[in-house]
Amino acid sequence: MALKLMYITNKPEIAQIAERNSVDRIFVDLEVIGKLKRQKGLDSVKSMHILEDISAIKKALKKSELLVRINPMHAGSKEEIDKVIYQGADIIMLPMIQSFEDVEKFIMYVNGRCKKMLLIETIFSEQNINKLVALDEIQEYHIGINDLHLEHKKRFMFQMLSEGNVENICSVINKYSKPYGFGGIAKLNEGTLPARNIIAEHYRLGSTSAILSRSFCDMNAKIDLDEVETSFKNGIQEIRDYENWLATAPKSFFEDNQYIVGEKVKYIVRKIVRKDGNTLDYKTLEKISENFGEAFY
Repeated sequence: MALKLMYITNKPEIAQIAERNSVDRIFVDLEVIGKLKRQKGLDSVKSMHILEDISAIKKALKKSELLVRINPMHAGSKEEIDKVIYQGADIIMLPMIQSFEDVEKFIMYVNGRCKKMLLIETIFSEQNINKLVALDEIQEYHIGINDLHLEHKKRFMFQMLSEGNVENICSVINKYSKPYGFGGIAKLNEGTLPARNIIAEHYRLGSTSAILSRSFCDMNAKIDLDEVETSFKNGIQEIRDYENWLATAPKSFFEDNQYIVGEKVKYIVRKIVRKDGNTLDYKTLEKISENFGEAFY
């Protein structure tokens, strides 16, 4: 079954382009509490979306689901959740889970009014995945390898994939036959760790969804809507064609790809250049990834 693709935007015209090109979920990101401090210095997406973006995106969509990431549980969570649901969210994602009380309150505040997704991106949620996945009130899970690798004090987020953390979480969720995804993907042959390799890991691990990363269609670099449309159309078609091939690929292919992912990640980690004690030089990582050559694809 094809991966459900998600794209983060608060622009209705971009949401409509994504929907026309078979993006299954449009993702509005309200999370701001604690995010800047956690990801200080990293070249990660810091969305500046607001509540009103939810209703604007909802009105623009015809079939794609509207996913909203809220803030971690805090004193104003009940009011925030009520407003998010009122604005039209189909799915609410809870990030940065630090206790079972967080999840219990989340379930209570949503009160069955829309689907609920837990973002597994803390060591607490990773270590307690057995209990979290057993909750009947939670419909879906997403493994956030960026924040998880920061908590583990790893150098590169895809170490969570190559070193087994993601696979261990997936194996638990699989027992409950609940849908889940992990990480983000760029265009098929792009990304520090190319999307081609990552998508094959999604299929090996039984994942059902992935976020299209900022680099899939960098809105900072594209302002022409026809260009955006072409980028989505071609990029997603490449992914779908590759998925059709993966659906019949032999087991040996996935075993080989898993090995390649491990070797690539180890190579990248060895070559990571730090500007200071906390900041990764991601431009250097992109340059490093080009040195692998076609043999790795």
